[in-house]
Amino acid sequence: MPFFERESVRIYYEVHGKGFPVLVLAPGGMRSSISIWEDVPYNAIERLSPHYQVIAMDQRNAGQSTAPIDETDGWAVYTSDQVALMDHLGIEKFHAAGMCIGGPFIMGLAETVPERLVSGVMLQPIGFDNNRQTFFELFDGWAEEIKPLHPSMNETGWTKFRSAMFGGDFLFNVSEEFVSNCQIPLLVLMGEDIYHPEVTSRKVVELAPRATLLERWQDAKDADTASETILSFLATHT
Repeated sequence: MPFFERESVRIYYEVHGKGFPVLVLAPGGMRSSISIWEDVPYNAIERLSPHYQVIAMDQRNAGQSTAPIDETDGWAVYTSDQVALMDHLGIEKFHAAGMCIGGPFIMGLAETVPERLVSGVMLQPIGFDNNRQTFFELFDGWAEEIKPLHPSMNETGWTKFRSAMFGGDFLFNVSEEFVSNCQIPLLVLMGEDIYHPEVTSRKVVELAPRATLLERWQDAKDADTASETILSFLATHT
């Protein structure tokens, strides 16, 4: 099983298929990990690997990946893992496809390495819409599971970490102003629930200069059409 290690961070990853690289960023909130792709309407690994080199990863402290936790942690540490993995694999330019928390992860890459991110597919991105307590509870459930592995973190530290992840507005990690200036081509597949508000998907497309919205994709009857739309979008920007 492939692991990428740097300092005390150990990231589990998989590479599927051949071709232009696509980094896929799984749903699941703080539990974002490869296995979750098997249980969602669009399995990015299955759909993309016949056409592209797909790099999938368990985010830190999810799935098989581990890392220390500090009260100063936030979105930036996840972005640094993602970029470091691509560096480790010798990949300079790449697409990114992310579901749920993968949407903000893509925007973190757009902010940090815009010269390397060729395009982004955001499937039902999470966002703020009077739902902060929902995300705090999601974080707390994950934290309770892994607290025994991080005894040096006190409750104040966990609260700071939680606020760094979900205390912001819009996409939690970037502002509306940033998205309005983002020149990365984006395809947004619309969300429609408390974790993935429809208003967030629509706002990203309204703001981003090179964004397109796909409204129907989750039902089985729409799955193949949505997959073809994603493949066409990636091909256009490869």
